[in-house]
Amino acid sequence: MALINPYLNYNGNAEEAFHFYRSVFGGEFARVMRFKDMAGPEFTVAEKEADKIMHIALPIGPNVLMANDVPESMGRTNENEHRSKISISAASREEADKLFNGLSKGGQIEMPIGDSPWGSYFGMFRDKYGIEWMIDFDPNYKGQI
Repeated sequence: MALINPYLNYNGNAEEAFHFYRSVFGGEFARVMRFKDMAGPEFTVAEKEADKIMHIALPIGPNVLMANDVPESMGRTNENEHRSKISISAASREEADKLFNGLSKGGQIEMPIGDSPWGSYFGMFRDKYGIEWMIDFDPNYKGQI
């Protein structure tokens, strides 16, 4: 079965965001590459962007959350886009609470975590970096939606 691995774009704070995510999910970064690591005659890097993140990856179970900083030359990324969310299916109510409380710290809660009308334990928010998340625990979930 294929895995889905979200890839996020940041305006220079990818490293800060990923240290925050690692504090909630745990684990270690699988890869951290900076723009200066890619610099060469065919790929010049502005000095002010040399230490920015070219690629960062945090394994979470069998999935990987990845990101980069968008170079200023490419324009700013929309930090409050409203078209997509990262949905996490928790293994228990306790895990759902831990993830919701950890990731939403400093963010904006759209729907507090609690029992939903459709039978799961669910909450939704935008984290302090502008990324939207949905946390769900469904006791009847059997590995397929």
